[in-house]
Amino acid sequence: MLILTVDIGTSSVRVLLFDAHGRSVAGVQGSAEQTLHTTPDGGAELDADDLVERVVSCVEEALQRAGDRARHIAGVAVTTFWHSIVGVDAQGHALTPINLWADTRSVREVEELKRRLDERAVHARTGCVFHTSYPPAKILWFRRVLPEACRRVRWWMSPGEYLFLRLFGETRCSVSMASGTGLFNHARLDWDEEMLTALSLTRDNLAPLSLHLAPLRGITGEYAPRLHALRDVPWFPAVGDGACSNVGCGAVTPDRIALMVGTSGAMRVMYESGEPRAPFGLWCYRADARRFLLGGALSNGGNVFSWMRQTLRLDDDLETRLSQMPPDAHGLTVLPFLAGERSPDWRGDARAAIAGLSWNTEPIHILRAGLEAVAYRFALIRELLRDEAFGGRMKGSRADVQPSSIIATGGALLHSPTWMQMMADVLGEPVVESREAEASSRGAALLALEALGSLPSLRDASFAFGRTYEPNRAYHERYRAARERQQELYRKLMG
Repeated sequence: MLILTVDIGTSSVRVLLFDAHGRSVAGVQGSAEQTLHTTPDGGAELDADDLVERVVSCVEEALQRAGDRARHIAGVAVTTFWHSIVGVDAQGHALTPINLWADTRSVREVEELKRRLDERAVHARTGCVFHTSYPPAKILWFRRVLPEACRRVRWWMSPGEYLFLRLFGETRCSVSMASGTGLFNHARLDWDEEMLTALSLTRDNLAPLSLHLAPLRGITGEYAPRLHALRDVPWFPAVGDGACSNVGCGAVTPDRIALMVGTSGAMRVMYESGEPRAPFGLWCYRADARRFLLGGALSNGGNVFSWMRQTLRLDDDLETRLSQMPPDAHGLTVLPFLAGERSPDWRGDARAAIAGLSWNTEPIHILRAGLEAVAYRFALIRELLRDEAFGGRMKGSRADVQPSSIIATGGALLHSPTWMQMMADVLGEPVVESREAEASSRGAALLALEALGSLPSLRDASFAFGRTYEPNRAYHERYRAARERQQELYRKLMG
């Protein structure tokens, strides 16, 4: 039994093949980079039809590399980024671009939602605040700037649902993808009536919910000849990439916290019991109808590293130079909000800032300060998660709660031992390296294997770990002072 995975990421599309044990099959892959369309006012978009074509091409490439092994593919598992949305007409054609989680143009609409609705009550039901990264504000923004197109919109859906619509002529929305929309009621496992009414939406304007990851099969239309080998293979509805990342790296129990830094960043804990309700400042999403995640997200992770490296024109020997610099020795304070802020204060209008520049400041100092700044934002999320555990979700006192393992994932972080050590020092906790190179793809494969009955439980899967980065206590105290300096700058600039 083999599982083909489609991982639709912000920066690339990757198609891989996994065996019945959730191990990647070497040499079978298809991949393509994605190029975002960005605008000076905070826009971040993808063309929906280009994305579908890119996915199909990557699947074709993987099938060609698989050869005769393609006959043993028992399912196709799809994972994609949460929170992004596209408007689709009654004929199944995209009328708008895909508005990505990183698009910050709907600040005005966020304020409108805050005036009209009780944000804390909505957050308690949906797990989402009012923010530019979530679909409610995006839908209102689309209606303001593209009124003619929006009058013809029949459905609002995620990129994964649009892919299925193009392949099968019908679509389904997993509980996981629904949970990241800000339109989903966790207690009822259904769309939230108050939010639908507030946005003048009905259930028919959203993709049908699939509570149990029920697959579709029977590819039709223009893509049927190209994907003939998969025509009758079940395709499982898309699951949020964050949930899949937790599953793929082994963070499937409350004592394992996933720390992911890819293009963006996130810290997440998965639960199978208890009330799916997050403290304000954090979010609550789902892997499926049974499992939910609490955590926080950063719009600025590996993209901060990439932007600084390109803008400052730094050379390739960065890891060595960064590792030789003492902690917080540059005199700089950075707010790393190139794409606005999400957790914990959810200021979509926040922008990046660098304070403390002098004649002695070098580009490498700015890069080091930027990486430290991202780590400080993770420390804020970690404190909220720790308070949540000690506050009763784990039903114990600080002495009763089991110590957690922080498992590091994501290409941006795993490729930099210096940044890994920095995270451990800032958090004051050991950080364990995940050896699962494609955690989101692997997580999607494991969920599909479980749905097919081949894997009894996610806990039965094996997970590979590497080096443990132990915190330096002296550096931790130095970073605590730098974190306070960052918070003071935040208060002065953001209020």
